[in-house]
Amino acid sequence: MAFSRSRGLVFAVLLISKLLESSLLNAEVKEGEILPPTIHRLMKGYNKYLRPFFDNGPVTVGMSLDIASIDTISEINMDYTATIFLRQRWTDERLVFEGNKSLSLDGRLVELLWVPDTFIVDSKKSFLHDITVENRLIRIFPNGTVLYALRITTTVACNMDLTKYPMDKQTCTLQLESWGYNMNDVMFYWTRGNESVSGLDTLQLAQYTVEDHYTSVSEAVYETGNYPKLVFHFELKRSILYFILETYVPSSLLVVLSWVSFWISLSSVPARICIGVTTVLTMTTLMMGARTSLPNANCFIKAIDVYLGICFSFIFGALIEYAVAHFCTLTHADAHMLMYGHHMHDFDDDRNGMVTTISSHPSRAKRRKEPTASTASAPASLELTVSPSSPSGSEPKSEAPPPPEPTNWCLTALAILGKVLRTIYCCHVENPHHIDYYSRVSFPLSFVMVNLLYWTYYLYF
Repeated sequence: MAFSRSRGLVFAVLLISKLLESSLLNAEVKEGEILPPTIHRLMKGYNKYLRPFFDNGPVTVGMSLDIASIDTISEINMDYTATIFLRQRWTDERLVFEGNKSLSLDGRLVELLWVPDTFIVDSKKSFLHDITVENRLIRIFPNGTVLYALRITTTVACNMDLTKYPMDKQTCTLQLESWGYNMNDVMFYWTRGNESVSGLDTLQLAQYTVEDHYTSVSEAVYETGNYPKLVFHFELKRSILYFILETYVPSSLLVVLSWVSFWISLSSVPARICIGVTTVLTMTTLMMGARTSLPNANCFIKAIDVYLGICFSFIFGALIEYAVAHFCTLTHADAHMLMYGHHMHDFDDDRNGMVTTISSHPSRAKRRKEPTASTASAPASLELTVSPSSPSGSEPKSEAPPPPEPTNWCLTALAILGKVLRTIYCCHVENPHHIDYYSRVSFPLSFVMVNLLYWTYYLYF
C-alpha cells in the first residue's frame, strides 16, 4: 500500500516538471516572436541602468514639443492645464546596427532601454495617457539614435500679475529638467531652436490669444549641483470683449441711469430716492458678481475693481446730490419765511413811527415858545469841583480808570467765527434748483474725463 502511494507521488512530481518545462519553452518561443534577432543582438549585454557614454562625457538629449491643447487657464489657482507631445532624441552607441531602416518598437519595450529622467518643473499634476495602451513611441535608427515620444497632460503653475485684469498679458512657462543627472552627465538642447515648439498657431483658447512664444536654455542650480534645464515661454493676451459686454457696459449704463434723477423735480421725493437706491444696490450686486471668478486672497487691486469703484462713486454721488439739493430746498423755504416775517416787522415799525411823529409835533411847538433860562446857568456847571480834602482847591478830583481791553483769544475767536460765517455765506445757494442744473453738466463731463484717463492708463502704460 505504501509502495503504491510513493509511486503515485513520484509520478505527480514528474508530471509537474514536464508541464513547467513546456511552459518555459513556449515563453521562449513567444519572446523570440516579440524580439527579432536584431533586437536580441542589441539587447545582449545591454545594461539599462547605465547611461550612454558612461565614461566618455555627457550624453546630449534634444527635445521638441507639440502643444495639442491648452484646456484651462485658472486665475484662481494660477495654473494652466495642457496636453503635449514630448519628443526626446539621444544617441546610444550600444544600439548601433547595420542597415538603412529604423526600427519602430512597441512602447512597452521602453522598460528594456535607458531613457532620460526628464520631469516638468512646477507641475501640480501630470499623467501619461494609457488608452488603449500607454501612449509611448520608441524608434531606433541604425546610427544608435533613439526617438522617445510621450503624450502627457499636465497642470503647471503660472504666476500671474492681475493688476491690469482684464486688460492683462500673462507670460507662462513650461520648464523641463533632469531629475538625477547633472550637467556632467546629461546636456539638454532644443532640436530646432524656437521652432522646436509647434501647435500654438492653430490653438483656440476661450479668453486668450497667444501673442508670442520662444525657447531658452539654462541651468537649474540646487544644493546637489547644476542640472540641465529647457524653458518654453509663451505670452497670453486676454480678450477684453467679453468683459466689456459683461461688466463695463452694464456699469456705465447704471451710471447714466442715476443721472435721470437730475431731470426729476425736487418735490418728487419717492421717485428720486427710488432711482438712487436701486442703482446703488444694482451696482453692488454687479461688483460682487465680478469678483466671484477671481482669487479673493491676493492683494491685487485689479483694473476692473478700479472701474467698478469709479462707477459706484458716481452713482452714490448722484444720490448724495439729491440729499444736498433737498436740504437746500428746506433751508431756503425757512429763510424765505424768516425774511417775510422780518419785512412785515419793519413795516409795522415804520407805521408806528409815522403815528409817533405826528403826535409829537404840538409838544415841539410848545417847547420852542419856552424861554431858555437854563442857558445862563450852563457855564457854572462847567466849573471844576474841588474836593473837601484840598482847602486850596488846586488839586483836581482824580478820574475813574478806563475799562479793561478784550484779550487776544477773544479777538482770535471772533476772527475765526467771521471767516466761518463768510465761508458759509459763500456756499449759500440762492436757488436750490440750480444744483440740478449744474449736476446735469458736471456729472457727465467728469465721468467722460475719468474714462479717458482710465482707458489711456491701462491700455498704453
